[in-house]
Amino acid sequence: MTGPSNKRQKREDYKKAQEHLKARRDCGGSGKIELPKKKFYRQRAHANPFSDHALTYPASPADMDWTCHYPAFANSEAENGQRHSVSREVEIADIGCGFGGLLVALAPLLPETLMLGMELRAQVTDYVVDRIVALRAQNQSASVTNEGKAMLYQNISALRTNTMKFLPNYFRRAQLSKIFLCFPDPHFKQRKHKARIVSAQLNAEYAFVTKPGGLVYTITDVEELHQWMVKHFEGEAAGGAKELWKRVAQEELDADPFVEVMSEETEESKKVTRNGGKKYIAVFQREEDPEWPD
Repeated sequence: MTGPSNKRQKREDYKKAQEHLKARRDCGGSGKIELPKKKFYRQRAHANPFSDHALTYPASPADMDWTCHYPAFANSEAENGQRHSVSREVEIADIGCGFGGLLVALAPLLPETLMLGMELRAQVTDYVVDRIVALRAQNQSASVTNEGKAMLYQNISALRTNTMKFLPNYFRRAQLSKIFLCFPDPHFKQRKHKARIVSAQLNAEYAFVTKPGGLVYTITDVEELHQWMVKHFEGEAAGGAKELWKRVAQEELDADPFVEVMSEETEESKKVTRNGGKKYIAVFQREEDPEWPD
């Protein structure tokens, strides 16, 4: 007599059932559109960014096919003679997007702005992708009674990648207007600090893909990590460049709606609120490129 199925088998059975419902709807059948359940997408809280995860990535931003991520914004070949193109570029990146709470919250606020979640953990990425698919389908069904609602959540997507290695492979120079680093892995042990998502080298890459005047938003519940990120973005750490970033003043943060969304809508932020923890926020603006000396 066989025992109860393990977690992996339950996850596969769940996904097959969801795919069956989707196939029925695509063929004109009926079926309730449900959001994915997190319990079928659980995995370890952290992933080693230095491991070989057998990832696929474009050789350059020009080689990236965005039409599968944002089909509602895809251009036809007749319009511009190019394949795999969309009518606008991705402007906002949520690095380490987790379960996608920030993307989902921002999508209705900026319906014409393309946003991308970037996550290293495979199961978590699958959850975000399935969540977006379900939200798009729910709003497409509701468009009969609410005109224009079908476009909701068409402007967000997610993919699995390692931004510590491949960020410039996705975005050209000065493409992004905003980058979010929400509750990154603190890597408490000193020998693990090299795996932190903020460093002198990585901050230079963020500066490369962010347009002058663009912003990097950071939030954490670990004070030491907050101080680390501030130190590195302000160029006080070894190898840092002070001319790349400047910290945004607190009065400006109080008037920034993105700070409020970041502080309240991510899963980690909600967990910190429930536990009565403190949130440390810092935002940095990309400086104008300095003139080259004669």
